[in-house]
Amino acid sequence: MTDPVTTVDGWKLTYSGKVRDLYTSPSVPGRALVVASDRVSAFDHVLEPGIPGKGELLTKLSMWWFDQLVDVPNHLAADGPHDPLIPPAVAGRAMLVNRLEMFPIECVVRGYLVGSGWAEYQSTQSVCGVALPAGLSAGDRLPEPIYTPAWKAPLGQHDENITFERTVELVGAKAATSLRDLSLHIFARASVIAETRGIILADTKFEFGADAEGTITLADEVLTSDSSRYWDADLYADGNRTASFDKQIVRDWLSANWNSEGTPPALPPQVVARTSERYRELIQRLTGQ
Repeated sequence: MTDPVTTVDGWKLTYSGKVRDLYTSPSVPGRALVVASDRVSAFDHVLEPGIPGKGELLTKLSMWWFDQLVDVPNHLAADGPHDPLIPPAVAGRAMLVNRLEMFPIECVVRGYLVGSGWAEYQSTQSVCGVALPAGLSAGDRLPEPIYTPAWKAPLGQHDENITFERTVELVGAKAATSLRDLSLHIFARASVIAETRGIILADTKFEFGADAEGTITLADEVLTSDSSRYWDADLYADGNRTASFDKQIVRDWLSANWNSEGTPPALPPQVVARTSERYRELIQRLTGQ
């Protein structure tokens, strides 16, 4: 069974997403607990079983990236995952954060033509309204990273790729521009860091919120195996554009064994084990830990 939502003494569950759960407490005003579970999702479905230890791995990687991005405001409160207010039941996979007014947009940045971007390019020679050169192939590096936002759908619905102009309609021109520019800035910084470790950051998605003063703030996870597509630079140079350090193993197996109707089948043990190994290898390659 997928790992259940944890009961946390003194904290109330206020939101449960595909992977993360959010808790609040009247004794800790203005703060929240973001708890990463071992659940794994693909194609907008939560799958069975989860990936053992995944919640701790995602939290560890997010925290490492927050440390690399000190010039970008983030939602961590005080000591983040080490704060004494974090209950033992979720220690290691929880972050104490400042509460934000979240933007209903997933800020996607693509440096390479892959996934849904490749599928759209074949039909329109563009991705989310961004025109691209003719003659590109699957997995090609783009002339420069592109910002391709998505509307963040409620649980149970499909996220929807949208144009930048649509984000202006949703959040206003000033916020939309800031979200785009911050996303591209973080992607550029992270790409350089990853490249020094022999890793390619192909694409990723960010989420932002506004604090009480209106400052746009990086939130949720950042540059994890769930939110990003990473490739081994040496394998890519040899022509392998499919071996990624994320849940692509899960996506590939599901695509080959499910017709997208009804309940997805349970993941076999070997897929769970290989996915866990790839998550751990990425953390070791990036952080050296």
